[in-house]
Amino acid sequence: MKLFKISLLVLVSIILLGCGAYSFTGASIPADTKTFQVNYFQNNAILVEPGLDRQFTLALQDLLLNQTNLELVTSNGDLVYEGEITEYRISPTTATANNTAAQNKLTITVNLRFFNRKNDEDDMEQRFSFFYDYEGDANLVGAQKVIAIEAIFERLTQDIFNATLAKW
Repeated sequence: MKLFKISLLVLVSIILLGCGAYSFTGASIPADTKTFQVNYFQNNAILVEPGLDRQFTLALQDLLLNQTNLELVTSNGDLVYEGEITEYRISPTTATANNTAAQNKLTITVNLRFFNRKNDEDDMEQRFSFFYDYEGDANLVGAQKVIAIEAIFERLTQDIFNATLAKW
């Protein structure tokens, strides 16, 4: 029995060491990368929603803190995220027989610049966009607006994470 336990312990150790640094989020972060910074994402959209810029910046910081073991810094980060919100748009998507909107869509677009100071080949600039559909007779205010923005930010930040660290 003792030989079985020792064999099992050795086998598990070999498997864990053989896997290297593995993340359940799918991120492939080199061992020498320790920090990241998220610069303030300015809201340059034509239709400006107050506080959206701060909300997005914090949402991206939170996602990176929760899905990596990297430390958030305010300057000289190994990974740097910056950019701007370029679109905040509400548009009808379907119409009723009375020529009114049956459904509306909130679209938010972010332009991202990503710099990997450990590997310049990973640097990129890309636009990310996502939307939230809601009933045409509903006003996008209060809890409805909070839910819509949170859903969009969840998708945008995950897409940014996947493009920059998971390489999807």
